Amino acid sequence: TILGETHEEEDEILPRKDYESLDYDRCINDPYLEVLESMDNKKAQRYEAVKWVMVFAIGVCTGLVGLFVDFFVRLFTQLKFRVVQSSVEECTEKGCLALSLLELLGFNLTFVFLASLLVLIQPVAAGSGIPEIKCYLNGVKVPGVVRLRTVVCKAMGVLFSVAGGLFVGKEGPMIHSGAVVGAGLPQFQSISLRKIRFNFPYFRSDRDKRDFVSAGAAAGVAAAFGAPIGGTLFSLEEGSSFWNQGLTWKVLFCSMAATFTLNFFRSGIQFGSWGSFQLPGLLNFGEFKCSESDKKCHLWTAVDLGFFILMGIVGGLLGATFNCLNKRLAKYRMRNVHPKPKLVRVLESLLVSLTTTVVVFVASMVLGECRQMSATSHSGNDTLSLQGMSEDVNSSIKTFFCPNETYNDMATLFFNPQESAILQLFHQDGTFSPVTLSLFFLLYFLLSCWTYGISVPSGLFVPSLLCGAAFGRLVANLLKSYIGLDHIYSGTFALIGAAAFLGGVVRMTISLTVILIESTNEITYGLPIMITLMVAKWTGDFFNKGIYDIHVNLRGVPLLEWETEVEMDKLRASDIMEPNLTYVYPHTRIQSLVSILRTTVHHAFPVVTENRGNEREFMKGNQLISNNIKFKKSSILTRAGEQRKRSQSMKSYPSSELRNMCDEHIATEEPPEKEDLLQQMLERRYTPYPNLYPDQSPSEEWTMEERFRPLTFHGLILRSQLVTLLVRGVCYSESQSSASQPRLSHAEMSEDYPRYPDIHDLDLTLLNPRMIVDVTPYMNPSPFAVSPNTHVSQVFNLFRTMGLRHLPVVNAVGEIVGIITRHNLTHEFLQARLRQHYQTI
Repeated sequence: TILGETHEEEDEILPRKDYESLDYDRCINDPYLEVLESMDNKKAQRYEAVKWVMVFAIGVCTGLVGLFVDFFVRLFTQLKFRVVQSSVEECTEKGCLALSLLELLGFNLTFVFLASLLVLIQPVAAGSGIPEIKCYLNGVKVPGVVRLRTVVCKAMGVLFSVAGGLFVGKEGPMIHSGAVVGAGLPQFQSISLRKIRFNFPYFRSDRDKRDFVSAGAAAGVAAAFGAPIGGTLFSLEEGSSFWNQGLTWKVLFCSMAATFTLNFFRSGIQFGSWGSFQLPGLLNFGEFKCSESDKKCHLWTAVDLGFFILMGIVGGLLGATFNCLNKRLAKYRMRNVHPKPKLVRVLESLLVSLTTTVVVFVASMVLGECRQMSATSHSGNDTLSLQGMSEDVNSSIKTFFCPNETYNDMATLFFNPQESAILQLFHQDGTFSPVTLSLFFLLYFLLSCWTYGISVPSGLFVPSLLCGAAFGRLVANLLKSYIGLDHIYSGTFALIGAAAFLGGVVRMTISLTVILIESTNEITYGLPIMITLMVAKWTGDFFNKGIYDIHVNLRGVPLLEWETEVEMDKLRASDIMEPNLTYVYPHTRIQSLVSILRTTVHHAFPVVTENRGNEREFMKGNQLISNNIKFKKSSILTRAGEQRKRSQSMKSYPSSELRNMCDEHIATEEPPEKEDLLQQMLERRYTPYPNLYPDQSPSEEWTMEERFRPLTFHGLILRSQLVTLLVRGVCYSESQSSASQPRLSHAEMSEDYPRYPDIHDLDLTLLNPRMIVDVTPYMNPSPFAVSPNTHVSQVFNLFRTMGLRHLPVVNAVGEIVGIITRHNLTHEFLQARLRQHYQTI
């Protein structure tokens, strides 16, 4: 069936390993502690004040980006329709309609070509950007997604693709644009403008950046729909894993700033009444109001709820069909379009534009019906905005190819900006014939499905709303004409149809409900919208995922859901961790560090020492330790081999202990009884890290277990920190003590954020490979850690809620036995481990 997807299809694309996580957890190392020591209430208040100023600035800038896009879309669209409309009116009499079609094609193809070229400059600017921002808020670093070049290409590209008559919206890309503004503005620098640098010491971490991206994404929603609360809930619902009251307040403030900035300028530019705040967002649904002459009319009644639930079911089915078709198209593009030269993507965009234009023109000319105009008069006490809305609805009626006093209902929907067409379906008193609405829905459904995914910036909200509104209006027409329900209000059914279809496609719940309520400015619609969206989501989820989740999966991004499935609790941390560790010692030669960094792709390394004190207890099978030995045995040979390789090729300290690691082992005699293990641990608790030189030589009589010594875990150090230490020459010679090593401040450690130097670009001629680096002041000595016996749901909740990047697995006596990253917690990885678990049972 078209809705059902086979299990084999789902398994085709697994999460890729080359995506990194963002580091939301703070690294509490010595430089950070120095910052804390110097921090007082005054500095903390200043830091908080700067944060509020930045949040306000992000909101204002996002509003201005929305204003820029809206102004030029309106300008280009009006220019295009004015030229084409006058040509059609002339050519209807003269019989030269082919010329009008060529004019329309000329405009549309030019605009779409420009939009495609901008995407060639920055490929990540294609599409709506919501899947990418969803990933970023979930804690995944998507390359190039929050760059300045991206927002420029996105904003300019979307105005060309909307003006070019493609069935795309400008609201989705607004969310991406807001997120980029949020990421870039507080940094006061850009890789595209390298020469412009400000000395702005704040917010140099993933933690701060991710908070600002949350605020920017919310501001984008707020500017697009005039829905600040909906924007805040969108940011919360779509993945910001670490959330608190302070962040909620800042995000809402940012959303308000964006909404009112856009409102202020749009009201001033369009109505000339500066300061009147009449146009809250880029998309306004207008005021839903029964005409006062019709006493039977109600916006909705309890009886209508039954129809709304049925519409929700149909909306979910239609949404699932849309998503399935779009997924197959996307897979086809990945196999046949993307590997080819970039020009092919531009040609595909032009082909879609050509087809859309011809279909729109021919459908309006051949399939439209000429309907009688209804004289709508509004009472004198109507508000200015309602009069404006009503005039807008009436002025956008198109009379193409029809005699006087009639209008072409198909052309009225196709030859208008999408926002005007939505208003027509919500508020136009004149009827649209059921045949017209059915054909319009079918054509729009297929063409918008084909369009989403081509190489232009494109939103999906408005095409889905328009498609759904046509479906809702069709239902209202059928109920009125064939069942005789005269009391129903067509606008309400159009709104519910729009909500049902959009909910069936994107599967958002809380935020979408609030966005639609805020857009309609009618709280009485809260219940029907909420019920419709819930039913649409449940129906659609029965068949496939939402469109954004589908595109996230197609990219292979390791996205973490809100929680794991119940059966995953059969697994423990030891079942999913990575036991083959690459680690560093507290004091390591530069030669060794460079080799580790160049031969691995890991982004963090445990800092360990070999646990000599526990060695005999370890061998004797002390209960406390031996519980966890089984988690190591599978990796003994691989790790022993890795240690031996390092000891011979890199001369890493302490190398003399590791020389004979993998030789044939000979049984040892039982060691003498030692003092109580707990007492040993307590005595060693405050001892410094072991010195560089081993005080015990390897014995030929050691067994494999003795050679494979337990590793005491002291902390985690990031790749970026190690590279920074090497670049800045932080080391000391063998003849000196580690106290002579230069110290770096927190500002120096984070100066290169977010683009730290690459180890492969390092000039090694400046470094003496025999020098030693003491990493202990710069490692995080107290990262979050879990026991090997921790259930997966606990591991998942800790990782997801705290926004972690690496989670060490440490046994009962402080030895590291493995490490967990985002890739170990993806649904696909957990499913694979669960299958293994069942097989071993």
